[in-house]
Amino acid sequence: MDILYMLVPLSVVLVLAIVGVLAWSVWNGQFDDVEQEGERILEDDDSPERRPPQ
Repeated sequence: MDILYMLVPLSVVLVLAIVGVLAWSVWNGQFDDVEQEGERILEDDDSPERRPPQ
C-alpha cells in the first residue's frame, strides 16, 4: 500500500509530461499538414537521368 504514495504522483507527472509534449507539438505546427507530407513522396520523381552512351 505504501507504494501507491510513489506511483500515483509518478503517474501524474508522466501524464503531464505526455500532455506537455503533445501540446508543444501542436503549437509548433507538427500536425498542420499531415496529408501533404504523406503524398509528397509519391509525387517525387526519383527516376535516374538517361544519358546517351559515350
